Amino acid sequence: MRQPLVAGNWKMNGSLDSITALVEGLKAGLDSVTTAEMAVCPPFVYIPTVASLIGDASISLGAQDVSDQEAGAHTGEIAPGMLTDTGCKYAIVGHSERRSIYGESDAFTASKFAAARKAGLVPILCVGELLEEREQGITEQVVSRQLGAVIDLEGIGALADAVIAYEPVWAIGTGKTATPDQAQDVHAYIRGKLAALDSAVADKVQILYGGSMNAGNAAELLAMADIDGGLIGGASLKPADFLAIGAAANR
Repeated sequence: MRQPLVAGNWKMNGSLDSITALVEGLKAGLDSVTTAEMAVCPPFVYIPTVASLIGDASISLGAQDVSDQEAGAHTGEIAPGMLTDTGCKYAIVGHSERRSIYGESDAFTASKFAAARKAGLVPILCVGELLEEREQGITEQVVSRQLGAVIDLEGIGALADAVIAYEPVWAIGTGKTATPDQAQDVHAYIRGKLAALDSAVADKVQILYGGSMNAGNAAELLAMADIDGGLIGGASLKPADFLAIGAAANR
């Protein structure tokens, strides 16, 4: 049975005071989460502080992005090894905001995925369609293309050491959420695509939902057979809401 993972993507939010209060609030309520692994992905500059605040609490640490380069003259980039040095377990790659706002291609995302794995990080690979792509009925083609770039570069076995997050772009930060059935359909498609190449990988890989999951809708989404957790945006900045999502994943 796959362990649920509930990962908070804080995006470009926080201050020393607010993240201290946030982590302390999470630690105080962790007893309510009995099954899911909880993880937080702060902005880069706060990763060491959050690592210190977490201490020995059962909260994993991740980064919101990672460079495809190991070191060198890459101004502004953060190497995978720097993230492992500061205690990170996870690194998000291919988030829709990186793809759409910063123009990161499928191939570039795949290279980041490869660099993260090489350094010992667990990539959280984001895939998902734009609103116009859903309306055109090409959701599966888009997701297949995004997954295919990673599989072509790294092989299907690489996904055994990764997490996939399906994030319909039209449901991120909009308050809109895919219905449980809509989300399950895409999650099942992803798992089926992987199973056609390697059934063991398909059975193992966690597939998260990342599109405005919150305390109110988490239980219904997490009840779906192929939804193994959530990649949470705004709700992860509120300890009570984030913990409620974690508790909704209890089995």
